[in-house]
Amino acid sequence: MGLDYTNYDTICAPGTPPGTGAIALIRVSGADAVKITGKIFRLVKKGKSLSSIPARIIHRGQIFHNKKPIDEVVVTVFKAPNSYTGEDIVEISCHGSQYIQERIMQLLSENGARIARPGEFTLRAFLNGKLDLSQAEAVADLVASTSENSHRLAYKQMRGHFSWRIEELRRQLVDFASLIELELDFSEEDVEFASREKLVKLLSKIEKELKELIDSFAIGNVIKKGIPIAITGKTNVGKSTLLNAIFNEEKAIVSETPGTTRDAIEDTIIIDGIAFRFIDTAGLRDPDDKIESLGVEKTYQKIDQASIILYLFDASETTINEINETIEEFMHVIDDKSKKMILIANKIDLLMEIPKNFRNLVDLETIFVSAKRKENINLITDRLQETFRKELPAGEDVIVSNTRHHQALKKTLQLVKTVRKGINKKLSGDLVSTDLRAALYHLGTITGEVTTEDILDNIFSKFCIGK
Repeated sequence: MGLDYTNYDTICAPGTPPGTGAIALIRVSGADAVKITGKIFRLVKKGKSLSSIPARIIHRGQIFHNKKPIDEVVVTVFKAPNSYTGEDIVEISCHGSQYIQERIMQLLSENGARIARPGEFTLRAFLNGKLDLSQAEAVADLVASTSENSHRLAYKQMRGHFSWRIEELRRQLVDFASLIELELDFSEEDVEFASREKLVKLLSKIEKELKELIDSFAIGNVIKKGIPIAITGKTNVGKSTLLNAIFNEEKAIVSETPGTTRDAIEDTIIIDGIAFRFIDTAGLRDPDDKIESLGVEKTYQKIDQASIILYLFDASETTINEINETIEEFMHVIDDKSKKMILIANKIDLLMEIPKNFRNLVDLETIFVSAKRKENINLITDRLQETFRKELPAGEDVIVSNTRHHQALKKTLQLVKTVRKGINKKLSGDLVSTDLRAALYHLGTITGEVTTEDILDNIFSKFCIGK
């Protein structure tokens, strides 16, 4: 069911996760938030009503029904427009009993509040001009953030860093469109308000900025979802043992029987504020059956999807020629040739002497480990952090992490390029103006300057209830 954008009922919802805890928070928002809550809340100070107390100050009292107390609570009132939603808001902090939460919600509903739909509080913040659309989406990303970097990225976007950049680009395009529209108004007089050379120069500048934002999505997406790391290699070289060593727990079954791992095993770990999503893949070998064949096929799919490949091999048995052949084979399969590969020589605990190919392996910056004994595992995690941090933009550069924004920017860039080519070909202003309006439309969908109910439904339906 879609959200009703004309319905401004007073809404209520728990602001804390379901379950039992020490305390819980229930939020009420809307024109009647204070009135409805006042029907079930009695202040400790007698003679005072909820509507008469100062805003933004915590007040103690009781939730009651038919003069029977339900819970001792504290209540805070936020008056419009100085609240999260831009409406009157009441926040009730109660004890975390599931029964108490449900009872308070029931009493609020009985007295005129409606249970909020997912994302409805933030939707109202957007509709009331408290947040633009990209900031509203960043709220959901902030709630879902699992690492220091994903939190920092979402927080900056919620604070408007990304919005300011988009607004500046939009302003430049609006200025450009205004000149073209002005010339159309004076088309019979053959007036040129800006030289075509300057217009092309401005468009080239806008193109460059759009491309920088589009390119940043590669790093923004992995910050948000975790950096995918594929652990690969031949069968029985210790891939599952390495995964268990990195996580310091039994994530995968370990066996000396080749081909034990037939499907990819995935899990995420936070290392120094960075989320790494490790994928233990099936061993690379000629499969004996159809199921194992599918496992090997999936391995190559995971290798292609990963940002970094950990290629594990037996330090005592693998020759440098085998390693070079494997790297060459991967290059044929991988679409992105800039993908990072880290060589890991495992089972150093079994080495009786320095391997003959040691110097070649050192030249290839190989990491030597014993996954079984958990030796040098820190060298792998250190290298992963170092590799990732090199990819981060310098300073306060804006990073795109939202797929919808990425697609809108790509459409905008395509149209801006069309406009520039049209000016170079000396096309009429009305043709150029059509593409400009389309570019402004796609840019406007990012911040909500232009939007539709379908877009809003898609965005806010993914929020948790109470946010």
